[in-house]
Amino acid sequence: MTPPKGDAAPGMEDAPVPHYHGHRQRLRDRFMEAGESALADYELMELLLFRVIPRRDVKPLAKALIDRFGSFAEALAARPERLKEVPGLPEAAIVEFKVTEAAARRLARGALEKRKVLSSFSAVTDYCRTAMAYAEREEFRILFLDKRNALIADEVQGVGTVDHTPVYPREVVRRALELGASALILAHNHPSGDPTPSTADIRMTKDIIAIAQPFGISVHDHLIVGRNGQSSFRGLKLI
Repeated sequence: MTPPKGDAAPGMEDAPVPHYHGHRQRLRDRFMEAGESALADYELMELLLFRVIPRRDVKPLAKALIDRFGSFAEALAARPERLKEVPGLPEAAIVEFKVTEAAARRLARGALEKRKVLSSFSAVTDYCRTAMAYAEREEFRILFLDKRNALIADEVQGVGTVDHTPVYPREVVRRALELGASALILAHNHPSGDPTPSTADIRMTKDIIAIAQPFGISVHDHLIVGRNGQSSFRGLKLI
C-alpha cells in the first residue's frame, strides 16, 4: 500500500514502487501458515537475508547462494571464508548463517540430552547429520554414554581433510575412561556425500572395539553421515 502523497518524503512522491513491493510479507505469511516445507531453498534463504538486508531485493542473492553451494543446508554450513567470496553478501549475513547453523545443532542435540540415547536412535542420527553431514572436512565425533545409555558428553575428537581424519583408538578409550563412560557411539562424516564405510573405517572401528572391550566399554555403533544419507555399522552387521 503506497502512502498518501502528503506523507511521502520530499522528492519521493512520484518514485516507482519496487517490483518486490509486498514480497517480503507474503513470503513471511506463507512460511508461518504452511511451514518451511512450502518454501524452496532460495525462499528460505531470502527469509534469513531479510533480517540483515532491509532495503533490497535479495532474491537474486539467495538464488546465487543456492547455486554456488548446492542447497540451503550447504550454504549455512559453508566456511565463512567461502561465504565471503559471494559478491554482495554482507558480513552480518555470514554471522546470521552461523548463528542459525548453531541453533539447528543445539535443537538437534537437545533431543539427546537427559534421555536414553539408544531408545531414541533416530534423534542420534538426526543430530549427527545436523552437526556434520554438510561439513567440508572430515570430523570424527564420539558420543559417550553411561550405564543407562544416557549421554555424558559429545566431543569432536579430530578434524581432518576432505577424505581423512586421523583417529587414535587408544586415545578414544583413554577419554572414555576419563569420563567414566560405559559405551560409545562413534560418528564421522564423508564430505563426498557417500556414506559407504571404507576399509580404513572398518579397521579403525574394530581396533577401538578390541581396545575398549577389556575395560568393559561397548561400542554400540559407528555412524557415517553425508549429504546423500547415512550408514550404520550395526545395521550393516559390521559390528
